[in-house]
Amino acid sequence: MPKKPEDWLAVASPTQKARGIFKLFLGYAPGVGKTYSMLSEAIRRKSRGEDVVIGVVETHGRKGIEELITQIAVVPRRKMEYKGTLFEEMDVDAILARQPQVVLVDELAHTNIPGSKHRKRYEDVQELLAAKIDVVSTLNIQHIESIAPIVRSITGISVRETVPDWVPLTAAETVMVDLTPEALHARMRRGDVYSTEKVERSLSNFFRREIGRASCRERV
Repeated sequence: MPKKPEDWLAVASPTQKARGIFKLFLGYAPGVGKTYSMLSEAIRRKSRGEDVVIGVVETHGRKGIEELITQIAVVPRRKMEYKGTLFEEMDVDAILARQPQVVLVDELAHTNIPGSKHRKRYEDVQELLAAKIDVVSTLNIQHIESIAPIVRSITGISVRETVPDWVPLTAAETVMVDLTPEALHARMRRGDVYSTEKVERSLSNFFRREIGRASCRERV
């Protein structure tokens, strides 16, 4: 008996995916809007009926980020003690048990506290993707391993936390989140990026205007 068109479609379009889909919001510096863009997308997905949770989002005291977080379910972080201090890390096992469709994982280059399931957050992401959970994450270009030396030569600042070059290349979609150096300075002076006591120190170091322009030229 010949197959019907819908039979062929079922063969060509399997109902189950082999791996989660990885989407990355990439920026040239902190404060350009990666986390805000990631959360905004999560809210849109939630409105379409997708089961979206927050694995980890760093607010750094930013009110706009804190307001968006209230609209999305949060998987509580795992509390861990290290050298007498209590830290919180993303709870990979709790997310796997929850089995959401999509999980938000901020600051992909983060190094986990010793004793965590994985040494690096990007390794946490790989496990979530292998469990067929879609991951939406954020990263600054200076945290890509091969680019870190270029950033050091421009800024004089060594970037300690990096991801191997292959990690961002595995993203099914990469969204560049951009902002002019002038607009970023304005955001910083309003306190939209760091607390007020950190602003002047940041503006005189990594966020010097000439560095921002150099970064723009590198991207061109």
